Formats: sequence, structure tokens, C-alpha cells
Amino acid sequence: MRPRTTRGAAVSGALLGLLLPLSGLGQSAQAASGATGSTAATGLHVSGGRLLEGNGNDFVMRGVNHAHTWYTGELDSLAHIKAKGANTVRVVLSSGDRWTRNDASDVANVVSECKANRLICVLEVHDTTGYGEQSGAASLDRAADYWISVKSALEGQEDYIVVNIGNEPHGNSGYESWADDTRGAIGKLRDAGFDHALMVDAPNWGQDWSFTMRDNAASVFAADPDRNTMFSVHMYGVFDTAAEVRDYLGRFTDAGLPILVGEFGHDHSDGNPDEDAILATAEEFGLGYLGWSWSGNGGGVEYLDMVEGFDPDAMTSWGERLFNGANGIAATAREATVYGGSGGPGDTTAPTRPGTPVASGVTSTGVTLSWAASSDDTGVTAYDVVRVDGSSETAVRSVTGTSAQLTGLTAGTSHTFAVYARDAAGNRSERSATVDVTTGRGGDPAPGACSVGYSVVGQWQGGFQGEVTVRNTGASAISGWTLGWRFADGQTITNMWGGTPGQSGAAVTVEPASYTADIPAGGSVTIGFTGTWNGANTAPEAFTLDGAACAVS
Repeated sequence: MRPRTTRGAAVSGALLGLLLPLSGLGQSAQAASGATGSTAATGLHVSGGRLLEGNGNDFVMRGVNHAHTWYTGELDSLAHIKAKGANTVRVVLSSGDRWTRNDASDVANVVSECKANRLICVLEVHDTTGYGEQSGAASLDRAADYWISVKSALEGQEDYIVVNIGNEPHGNSGYESWADDTRGAIGKLRDAGFDHALMVDAPNWGQDWSFTMRDNAASVFAADPDRNTMFSVHMYGVFDTAAEVRDYLGRFTDAGLPILVGEFGHDHSDGNPDEDAILATAEEFGLGYLGWSWSGNGGGVEYLDMVEGFDPDAMTSWGERLFNGANGIAATAREATVYGGSGGPGDTTAPTRPGTPVASGVTSTGVTLSWAASSDDTGVTAYDVVRVDGSSETAVRSVTGTSAQLTGLTAGTSHTFAVYARDAAGNRSERSATVDVTTGRGGDPAPGACSVGYSVVGQWQGGFQGEVTVRNTGASAISGWTLGWRFADGQTITNMWGGTPGQSGAAVTVEPASYTADIPAGGSVTIGFTGTWNGANTAPEAFTLDGAACAVS
């Protein structure tokens, strides 16, 4: 947490003093095949773009930040955070460069308290905040030296902790060096013998408005010899629309790179973040989130306290929203199996076999697959999509929903895909039946044979009426067709006329009615529908007709 910026604008030199004591204050090298994880897998580790426990259980962080370095006498807060349902806490530490150093003894005590309260512990150095812009901020290299100096408190704790190398390690000046600085810090820790899962924060005060982390994440991940690094973006005023939230997180999940929202709030001086979209998108994609912050904020952002004065019985509206609201901590957190949480080692029942995947939206380099859900006695936590080649398989990506958009495929090639279901204990279902997909040749089909117009003709609280006009801009008639698009904000279709809808997650397909099946050259047909929306109702950005891209009119 630190001073914020609006998109691209530098913050003023006057710092906000966030959370100081109140008294004194890519190119995706891993895309399509998925980012593989640590070969050591001694504890918490990354595999297939996901954070897993040592036993292979998929672990999704649901928790909050706690400002330990400024409030070392408030470690009872960990018990209160756990009691409200969290499975993770991100703990603020200091290397001594800007605030009082948390030594190895104190760090060991923090880890012990996390374990006693059955919380996964993300430990972060806060002194790096705004490096290059904020006076006195420490470099990531300096942060790495700190972790090495307290290594004795961290050894053997790989099942319980994640090392977040440095908080918001660049401001809005010098952030171009983020990738090199991050790779250097990761290498320094690995050379020193750290086997832990590592976490790296974005530059631009954590918000990555320059997309420096997004565009360099694959190369940074590949530079970790253990392939055991995950990425953390902080979402405040830069992320004030659902489209921005979804696009940013989706870029990482599509590339098979591990991402979470390491900080966010419900309001901020640099803008109004869309906390509902952050929570909903994280839940849809199966991504972790850690809200800022439990208590003790100062400098004018006291509204970010979840409880007043560290009193668990004095919860604020922000605390109520994060813990008890839709897609909040209480409803979605699952305790780590290392503590015996749901779906732990005693669970040996595999989920049922998923339905046969159905392909839609085929282009020269991608396809959308959807399938019928599996069931499980403790709940399905993920689906693993694999490419099948005879008796061998290659992991493609893992998702929490029943659809996956695959990219980076070879053009003009036949591909065979299948799906496994996985539960919280890591039990895997039988493999689904396969689906064969042949990608187009050359490049994605160019618009020109069709155009699509989309409009919302009526909207009310929670519902709306939409209209889609499909135009044949080619020289010959179209007889029978399949229209496809993806909703950006979780909208769902409830009724349709002029066509028959199919929907799996965000992906929508429409088959024509008998009276709309034929579209003469130069002609058009219109379908209408009613649907639901929540928070935002953004129009789809792209449409396909029989797998070919259409112009948007």
C-alpha cells in the first residue's frame, strides 16, 4: 500500500503515509502448453499456472493484509482474521531500510503464529515501495539481502509460507528496469538456497498501468530455475471497470502464468476500484486475492480498515463487504490441506468424468472448448485441459470453470483435446472423451464475409434485453450458421427468439431458428434475447460466424 496514481499520471511528491502508525505516522513463452512448475515441489509450488500445495492440492488464497511491522503488538489479529474465514494473511515486514527491522526471531514468531492459526503466510518486505520515485525506498536486490539474512526463520517452512520479495518495487519512474531487477532478485534467492514459492509485485506502485509486468511476466517466470514464481498485481484506481479487471487477469490465465490480486480496496484517493468485479473475476478464474487491510491505516485512508482499532467486533463496511459479501472470503476460502482443510489427504474419492468437450470459435491459432461439469463429494476445484497424441498427453491449461479458451495453436493442424476434473485433495477424474479440432490455415479469418451489430435495447436492475443483427456481406447466400461471442462481465442469456443459445461461462453460441437459418448475399437476420447482468453490462468486442471473425458494426 502506498500513494496511488491515476492512469499514467505521476503521483505528487507529497506522500500519503499509508498505514504508518496513526500517531506518527510477454511474450508468453509458456502459452498454450501452460507454465510448468517447480521440479522440487517441496511445499507450496507453481504448476500449470496454479499455486499448489506439496500434495498437489490446488490452493487459492483468500485473505487480507496485516501491517505487522508498524503494529508488532497486534499479532492476535491473525487469530481474528482466521476466525472470520480467511485462509491466508499477507504480513508486512521491514528490512530496516525505512522502518524498524523485523529480525529473524520476529519473523520466526510470525511464521509460528500463522501456523498456529492455520493460515498460509505471505511475507513481504515493504521498504521497496515506490523505488525510483519515493525517497529512501530500497531496491529489490537489497530486499533479497534481507531475506537471506533471515533465512534461518524460513528454512523448512516451504509448506506454510510464500516469500513476496518486495512490495510495489517501482513507482512511476524507472519502472522499465522492473524485469531485470526482478530476475536478479529471484536468481539471488535461488542461489542462496531458497526453495520457497516466490511472489513478485508489479511496478507503477503495484498497479502496472504501463503493463511492464504483464508483458514481461513470461520471461521473468522462465528465469526462475525452479519455475516457482507467481505474480501479484495491486488493484486500486487504475482498475475501476470490470473490463479492465477481467482483461488484465485474463491475460495471465490465458498464458498459463500464476497471478493473484495481492492488494485491493473498495475506494481510494486515485479513483474508485471496482471491488465487485475484482471479487467476481477472481472467483470465476479461481485466482487468489488479499484485501488491504485489516486495521491501522492512516494518512487519510482510514476507510481501508476492515475493523476499527484492531477490534474484530468493530467491523467496517469494507470489512463486511470483503468477508461476508458476494464472492467474499467467508463464502469462498478453503483451508489449506496441510492444516487438514476440506479435501485434505483423507479424501481419496476422485470426481466424476467430465463431459466430452465441444469446440467453438475455431481460428487458425485458437479454439474455445466447453464441457459438462463433473461432481465430487468435496467439490471440483479445477479442470485440466490436455492435448492428446496417441498414448501421450501434454498439459494445456487449468481452469476452474467448464470452458477454456486456448491460444497459441499451430495453424492448419489437427489437434485432439480432453479434460480431467480435479478436487481439493488433488484427486483426478478419469479423462473425458476427446474432441478433434483442426485449426484454420494462414491466419485468423479476415473480416469481410459477415458483420454483426449488437445493442442493448432495454435495461433494468439485474436484467436487460439485447438484439444481435447478423449481416451477410459476402457474394453468396449462407444456409445454416453458428454465431459465437464472449460476454465480458458475466452476463447470462435467459431467453432467446430467432435462435437457440448455448452458454458455457462467458462463451455464447447461437444456432439459428428455421426462419433465420438462411441469410442471402447482402441480407441480414436479427435475433433477440433477454439476459441478466450484475455490476456492468459491456457489449462483446468480437463475434465469429462458423468460426470466422466478423466485422463489428
